[in-house]
Amino acid sequence: MKIPVGVSSRHLHLSAADLATLFGPNRQLQKLRDLSQTGQFAAMEVVTLVGPKGEIPNVRVLGPARARTQVEVSFSDAVKLGINPPVRDSGSLSGAGSIRIEGPMGAVDAEDAVIIAWRHIHMAPTDAALFGVADKDKVSIYVGGDRGMTLHHVLVRVRPDFRLEMHIDTDEANACGLRNGDLVEICPAKD
Repeated sequence: MKIPVGVSSRHLHLSAADLATLFGPNRQLQKLRDLSQTGQFAAMEVVTLVGPKGEIPNVRVLGPARARTQVEVSFSDAVKLGINPPVRDSGSLSGAGSIRIEGPMGAVDAEDAVIIAWRHIHMAPTDAALFGVADKDKVSIYVGGDRGMTLHHVLVRVRPDFRLEMHIDTDEANACGLRNGDLVEICPAKD
């Protein structure tokens, strides 16, 4: 049984308050395109991330707005910015890194907001039953091809509205030659 891959570039999710500061009062995110997960979309809005050692412009905002602002970067991005964010599951922001976010109407100094997202697989309960896994399990994933490898400690996230897809950041995808839509499979762990 194969799992499709979604390579996740740097992006952020904004709270309503931070959205208003960066883009103006009463601003609603403008949808650019739908993402693979139900109700999620890439917005037309982009910002600049500013760290102690550098900045990254044109970072895409994803919608809809969330209760807290969350910035997701890769290890390479963190080095460029001069920050050291933890590897975390989405939404786990206690002790996360800090960053300055600049938009066209203002700036936000976002504390406890920056993470390197833990590689993970989105699954509906029916998929989880087929694969014999449960929410918060960790599995190993076999990647085939010329740069094939096994990725250990891949987090399983199960919710009824999830569509089957493994999310991996650009650093990890480049290391093993993965692209959007490639297929991988769960294999026995070999720790």
